[in-house]
Amino acid sequence: MAPSATGETAPMHLPVTSKASTINASVLHGPQDLRLERRTIEEPSIGELQIAVKTTGICGSDVSYYKKFANGDLCACMPLSLGHESSGTVVAVGPQVLGFSIGDRVALEVGVPCGQCGICRKGRYNLCKRMRFRSSAKSVPHFQGTLQERINHPAIWCHKLPENVSFDAAALLEPLSVAIHAVNRATPAPGSTALVIGAGTVGLLTAAMARQSGCAAVTIADVDQGRVDYAISRGFATHGYVVPRPLHTSSSSSSIYNSSNSGTSTPFDAGVMTPASTLSFQSQLDSAKLLAADMLSLTHAGPTSLLADDEDDGVDVTFECTGKEICMHTSLYATRPGGKVIMVGMGTPIQTLPMSVAHLREIDILGIFRYANTYATGIRLLCAQQRGGPGSILPSLDDMVTHRFKGLHAAKGAFELASRTVDDNGNLVLKVVIET
Repeated sequence: MAPSATGETAPMHLPVTSKASTINASVLHGPQDLRLERRTIEEPSIGELQIAVKTTGICGSDVSYYKKFANGDLCACMPLSLGHESSGTVVAVGPQVLGFSIGDRVALEVGVPCGQCGICRKGRYNLCKRMRFRSSAKSVPHFQGTLQERINHPAIWCHKLPENVSFDAAALLEPLSVAIHAVNRATPAPGSTALVIGAGTVGLLTAAMARQSGCAAVTIADVDQGRVDYAISRGFATHGYVVPRPLHTSSSSSSIYNSSNSGTSTPFDAGVMTPASTLSFQSQLDSAKLLAADMLSLTHAGPTSLLADDEDDGVDVTFECTGKEICMHTSLYATRPGGKVIMVGMGTPIQTLPMSVAHLREIDILGIFRYANTYATGIRLLCAQQRGGPGSILPSLDDMVTHRFKGLHAAKGAFELASRTVDDNGNLVLKVVIET
């Protein structure tokens, strides 16, 4: 954990600025109503650092707020600055903060729990009921996001960076943390096989972490050919599968990989309907079973035997990174008896699942929500990646940034592009960042 505020006597670091100053902030007032505004920022209070934000990555949840002023069931009820994948530099140090100096480069862990409840004391602070998470409408007043020139943030949730870790890579520690937490929950044994459904930023990083943990074969699936190709060519996964487009919908969602709520997979037009949307539930299950068999055939799992209900087939762990019902169906059918399905993506809140598939085959279904105690691990992985050599499997996070926009005034263009899979020149859109 980062150096934190303590009860020890610490030197007073007084900011050189006046008691309050003004900054620029990108503020969302409604669907696609993004404005550049001036805000007042105070000196950092006890236990806080003031951070000049350098890089913010755009997440799928940010795109959802931008388009709908809501993310899933969470509706914004007041102006909201977006952004939570961020890094920056310390420009002021508040009272009673140890271990930080002006000029330090930091990654921001933007969820701030209460630190006092039983859940927090057990170390699972991501589940704290009083958690305040930047750019989320869950708490009221909303905890403003990082698309601001400067923010005050608790020092305990600021993580110092080595000089060889870029601001871009540091910002991507946030989705990397989701992947680390997912694999920590899965605890795959060395030599295990894994399937990752959804090849957005989180899906790619989850596949990479599964490989890092010792999985011998990692298959990644998505509807977008470009993202699957990227995953294989950059070493995120060992096998790739492009989901046929006619299978994109289910009765409860418009796309099996439409994950605009979570940022974990390929965006998709919510207005498009395909024949799969009219299928009966049993037909959907049959389609999911066929899809699972096809995916497993890539690693010689034997699709014919799967369809014949041979209980020896399947992967050891499936990471479902879209949050869509049909993807959960596919996950259950693709996982071997005694295996695990890890729910990573947050999408359709209420789903109808063939629970007997999990029940009779003792498949564990585990949920994950954000992350906890992951940033130090992520920073160590980035340092090992920079050094290279044996044991460094994590692909370059810097290379995941396909497009960058300079200045908060360019935020609208960044959000529009982040909702697409290719730009106007036909180039892959993966991670879009805004440099403040």
